[in-house]
Amino acid sequence: MNQLLTYFSLLLLSIIVLACNSENVSKKNIVETILTEKNSYYYVDVNKYPVGNRSLPVGVFDSGTGGLTVLDAILNYDKFDNGLNTFLPKGDNKRDFDREGFVYFGDHANMPYGEYEANKNTALLKEHVIKDVQFLLGNKYYQSPASKNYMNDKSQVKAIVIACNTATAFGKKDIEKFLEKAKLNIKVIGVIGAGVRGALSTINKSEDASIAVMATAGTVSSMGYVESINEQKVLLAYSGNLVVFQQAGIGLAGAIDGAKDYILNNASIPRTDYRGPSFNHSAAKINKKILRRYNFDFAGSKMLFAGSLENPDELQINSIENYISYHVVSLMEQILTNKNAPLLKTVILGCTHYPFYSDLFEKKFTELYNYKENGEYIYRKYMSEKINFIDPAENTSKELYEYLYSNNLFTDIFNPNHEFYISQPNVLNESVTINEAGDFTYDYKYGRKPGNITEYVKCIPFSKKNLSQDVIEMLSTKTPLTFKYIVDFNRNNKKTQYLLEEEKL
Repeated sequence: MNQLLTYFSLLLLSIIVLACNSENVSKKNIVETILTEKNSYYYVDVNKYPVGNRSLPVGVFDSGTGGLTVLDAILNYDKFDNGLNTFLPKGDNKRDFDREGFVYFGDHANMPYGEYEANKNTALLKEHVIKDVQFLLGNKYYQSPASKNYMNDKSQVKAIVIACNTATAFGKKDIEKFLEKAKLNIKVIGVIGAGVRGALSTINKSEDASIAVMATAGTVSSMGYVESINEQKVLLAYSGNLVVFQQAGIGLAGAIDGAKDYILNNASIPRTDYRGPSFNHSAAKINKKILRRYNFDFAGSKMLFAGSLENPDELQINSIENYISYHVVSLMEQILTNKNAPLLKTVILGCTHYPFYSDLFEKKFTELYNYKENGEYIYRKYMSEKINFIDPAENTSKELYEYLYSNNLFTDIFNPNHEFYISQPNVLNESVTINEAGDFTYDYKYGRKPGNITEYVKCIPFSKKNLSQDVIEMLSTKTPLTFKYIVDFNRNNKKTQYLLEEEKL
């Protein structure tokens, strides 16, 4: 009898535990957690949120460091007369956001965002995006990945810029619904609409032209740019034949951010954990028949290969320039098969990582314009001699300026304090799976189920501990003003005092 009672007691306990776990996994919602669960790290007291406070900074977020190109464009923007607040294409030699502070967040631990759609897990991506917004709205952060307790002196924000094309495509509407539910009147500006308006401005309204969108696989599959081009084409009364070609930049954003799945500087032979373009990649296949057209640079370990160099059995890309070469050629091969396509006139760099290397994109397109086989130009008849390259950050800056001005949100004091944060795997969370490099494993990163609201990551200040030397060098040379502010943040701000002096940027 006692054994029977014990059995039923254990059975009942198991049912209760399973029920609780089921509720935690399937019924939890990140929005409800943020708004109602006061004991959660993610909770934000929206009833006390300082909406309309002009002294607050602007929040900017991306899946990694690529969004710093957007922030840098904003910080350097000079297209308005700051006295009269009228648009001046040549500016007035005064940066338009000089008085404004910014809070930047890069969700590096969960990047690249473009891979979630390919892994049929856009619900998790949307959850990440809402968490990104929660971080900007909140005041919490950790000083290091090993910190057990969070700090609560991070600045809140008065407007939000989504400096990520994939997050804009999949998450902007969700963010707006969340803010509406929270009753927070905070503007959200995404880069896609801004990029499309910039692209159309390069084309006459009656002109036939092809527009290329180079973006992550997620952004491409979302059709966000295509839909926006079609909408704006009608709204702005374009009558010409506009044809859109998209190229999914598999591996490129990850390589720029130094993700080991796509690039490894000390590699010398093909890797089993490589996920970039190859002879056998289902969605990013290197075409062995046109190797000459890619014009890959094999110096050092920029290409990893097995077999002979002339006829390799296996080929893996291991440099950013070679990734760009692959994707530009792949785009032009698409256009080549469409014999009736108008001339390619404009290329939208539809991933915030890409403008870091706009010079290499331009170099590769010029190279292909002049490329010959058997004395004949292969691509020239499909390309304008001068192609316009659109960085959506330019129009994003304009829209942010106009919003702040029209809503009287420009600060009235000179207080340009900037904060920079990045996500890292939460090593204190036992459910987290990381590899030898300390990053999430690929299967764990893209295989988690949404609704399990746990602290997968810790959001911590930028430092040499969480930025690779390649990324630091890239930022210092390509975004010098933003890099200066990152250095100032690390040197002067109490939020980063845990860093040893020699480890500061």
